[in-house]
Amino acid sequence: MSERASVTAEYMALFRALESMRPARSRLFYDPYAPIFLHGWRRAVWPVAQIGPGHRAAERLLDRNAPGARASGIARTKWIDDAVTEALEIAPQLVLLGAGYDTRAYRLAAAQRRITFELDQAETSLAKQAALNSRAVPRVGDVRFVTIDFSSQSLKVLSDAGFDHEQPACFVWEGVTNYLSAEAIDDVLREVRRAAPGSTLIFTYVHRDVLDHPASYYGAERLTSRLRAFGEPWTFGLLPDEIEAFLSDRGLRLTADRAVADIWRAAGRPDSEIHGYEFYRIASASVPV
Repeated sequence: MSERASVTAEYMALFRALESMRPARSRLFYDPYAPIFLHGWRRAVWPVAQIGPGHRAAERLLDRNAPGARASGIARTKWIDDAVTEALEIAPQLVLLGAGYDTRAYRLAAAQRRITFELDQAETSLAKQAALNSRAVPRVGDVRFVTIDFSSQSLKVLSDAGFDHEQPACFVWEGVTNYLSAEAIDDVLREVRRAAPGSTLIFTYVHRDVLDHPASYYGAERLTSRLRAFGEPWTFGLLPDEIEAFLSDRGLRLTADRAVADIWRAAGRPDSEIHGYEFYRIASASVPV
């Protein structure tokens, strides 16, 4: 288990914070809580980004250091927000698998009327709870924090937190699968399959080619090297052509599979800003009735 909170989760918080600064007419979502999770130079960047041209300068700095990462994070957040809102029209439970600094339980109206289970490693979960408490973020729903290490524990820990297998659930597995082993992936999918029929799984994954042939994607060699330096290397990917069969073999039905770059472009954002992350994808599946 890691001895510190996730660095990549903090980068995602910065991406969401910058997007939320845009005018309401142009931003893809609004996350007012994202800035409370920033530390170090990322916290120092935040006040600068709020002054005149500082916002665009901060975006350009991030895009230069990790081409496509910011755009990918923003696009996937938008798509998942919409998918979660739709799923929670039916499901009374929201399960965040590797919650990081996800604030959907606090900012999505649909989630505020549901029970949310936030699963993550102890260090990241404790850092998140400390930040939420220090800023007195309103707890308008029932949010339950559950400690887990996906590499050594199963989703059976959910039962101890009061998860109801008789009621549908919406599982969100954002930015996690690429850090796990194939065995850990199977363990999670096996437990999701045990959820009530009609349950939904929303998850991200990377094209396996970025692991096998990183040079084929712009900036990927430097990106994967930096992730290893953070102590958070990518270890798992899937081939889009095989994902439907992959899920079917594990008792789940594929309902959507999109390139995150396509979501970004559909929002009218510049193609140049997503270049470098064409390997990142998002999908959803259901537990068959």
